[in-house]
Amino acid sequence: MSDISGAYNTTVKSPMGDQSGTFTVVDNEDGTFSGKMEGGMGSMDVEEGKVDGNKLSWKMNMTVPMPMTLDCEATVEDGKMAGNVNAGAFGAMPLTGEKK
Repeated sequence: MSDISGAYNTTVKSPMGDQSGTFTVVDNEDGTFSGKMEGGMGSMDVEEGKVDGNKLSWKMNMTVPMPMTLDCEATVEDGKMAGNVNAGAFGAMPLTGEKK
């Protein structure tokens, strides 16, 4: 199992304030990953999760406060995650996390 797999305590800096959550990453060992983000905005499944070395990219379908597809990317290093959640017209929101 790769060292990207695990549960991360994450914070997304959104226009509505910091959104804390738990992001679970399951490396499928074939260049893809699955998982989910659980937090104040509900639970969202990872879709089209891709792994390239220590870089992750994925999509999530947000329903609250409005339906929107989020394009996400992050780099994992030494148990820490940093990246962006791109939310259409709202632009890129910084994502940070640390493995539990």
